[in-house]
Amino acid sequence: MTTLRMLRINKQIQREISLLLELRVKNEMAKNAIITEVNCSKDLAQAKVFFTTIDPSIREDVQKALMSAAGLLRSSLGKQMPLRKTPALSFYVDESEEYGRSIDALLDSLKDEEPADGEDGEEQDSEEDEYEE
Repeated sequence: MTTLRMLRINKQIQREISLLLELRVKNEMAKNAIITEVNCSKDLAQAKVFFTTIDPSIREDVQKALMSAAGLLRSSLGKQMPLRKTPALSFYVDESEEYGRSIDALLDSLKDEEPADGEDGEEQDSEEDEYEE
């Protein structure tokens, strides 16, 4: 379970990386990243940074650009955040949005396959009659 302190650190790192990408990073491909979540290890040695992009076709290029800018981002984080250690950053594509969309599509398809209300009611009545006898 993540402690309140770790949640605050994760959110602060997320905010700072987003600002740094907007203001300090010169690589235009890295600026296409939308930082969605940060998960730091308990000892603050590693931080997994999850990102997404508006255009799914450029995600691999954006990931390479972010990995090349990781050193600049880490040193800038170290200067701006009062932590004993500055975590090493590793970037991962956040696929939770696509997963959520696939679940929504699955639920919508199940909703379309449901029988009409009249059909359900008739089946329940016949089952109740069997038990009453």
